[in-house]
Amino acid sequence: MTTSVAKPFQPAKPGTKLAGFDVIAEVGRGAASIIYLASDAKSKQVWALKHVRKDEPKDQRFIDQAQAEYEIAQKVANPRLRHIDRVIRGRAKLIQLKELFLVMEYVDGLSVELHPPETFRDALRIFVQTAEGLAHMHRCGYVHADMKPNNIVVQGDGNVKIIDLGQACKIGTIKERIQGTPDYIAPEQVHRREITPRTDVYNLGATMYWVLTRQHIPTALTKEDSESLLEGIDEHMIEAPEPAHELNPRVPVDLSELINRCVKPFPDDRPETMDEVVELLQEIVEDEEDAAERQERA
Repeated sequence: MTTSVAKPFQPAKPGTKLAGFDVIAEVGRGAASIIYLASDAKSKQVWALKHVRKDEPKDQRFIDQAQAEYEIAQKVANPRLRHIDRVIRGRAKLIQLKELFLVMEYVDGLSVELHPPETFRDALRIFVQTAEGLAHMHRCGYVHADMKPNNIVVQGDGNVKIIDLGQACKIGTIKERIQGTPDYIAPEQVHRREITPRTDVYNLGATMYWVLTRQHIPTALTKEDSESLLEGIDEHMIEAPEPAHELNPRVPVDLSELINRCVKPFPDDRPETMDEVVELLQEIVEDEEDAAERQERA
């Protein structure tokens, strides 16, 4: 008796056509997806084309996740968030959808993970814009749920785009599986509790900490390796991170304290809303600008 084995998900080569688009280059890859830089064969407009394929029954969650990503993107549209123009569904086999394509805004820039800000002032601008984008999502009733340096893209003009809504969900969702990036994941994500705006507050706090210190905070997730999630650490046992200003003297104490509030293990101990985080960050920006002006006049 022979057993059929699914062929590996092979990327389309540059110059070939895919779903009516001319493939220019592969620019990213996920568990069951490949993202291409592609141009519309008719209009010649350049897009980021995300191809998601179901090779095995267990891959259905990736199809469902991509469809949800498109639907959520329509509901939270904002200049700070990458726009998803449309979804193209492939042919169905035995009634079930086997593949789909997300036609996404091409964001010409570099992620904060690949190219961290060179100055403290640039870092603050990125933090404020990211918090504004997340605050907009929350007002629309959704949480990003995977905020990290790799999902913040800074364009040439300095404007920020938040990308990857693949784990985004309605406020109050309780997920069946642990979803999140280990170095930035909130305890409630690990323990599969309610996901709220304060979850994004935690993820953003962990992101700001890494940007300013190049170190990760202790999280609730223990892991044997990046693909084997084992168990969660109880909130009471999570160590408080060393204050950012002690690792990087350039960081103001008030920003260091804000970050520590954001990454409190218990959601009720964090800032209540992302709007509050935006306001506090803007105050820090103003203080930094005032200090710079005083220094120039001295």
